[in-house]
Amino acid sequence: MLVDAVVRLIPGVLGDAESALSDSFQDDLLDAPVYTRPAEFRGLAVPPVLRSGDHRRIQEWRDEQRLEKTRERRPDLLD
Repeated sequence: MLVDAVVRLIPGVLGDAESALSDSFQDDLLDAPVYTRPAEFRGLAVPPVLRSGDHRRIQEWRDEQRLEKTRERRPDLLD
C-alpha cells in the first residue's frame, strides 16, 4: 500500500492523472462497491439499480453506499 501511494506521486505513472480523483477516500468517504458482470456470482446478485442504466439513480445508490460503508468502517471520518 505504501509503495502504491508513493509510486502514484511520480509524474506519468498514472495513465490519466484524473483517475486518482476517483480513488476511494478522495473526498473523505470510502468508495461504494463496484460491480461488473455476471449479474449473479456465488449467490450474490448485482443490485437491480446498477443494471437499470439510470445514471442518476446509480449515482444516488453509490453515494448512499459510500456513506453507509464509511459509517460502518470509519465513523471518525464523519465527525
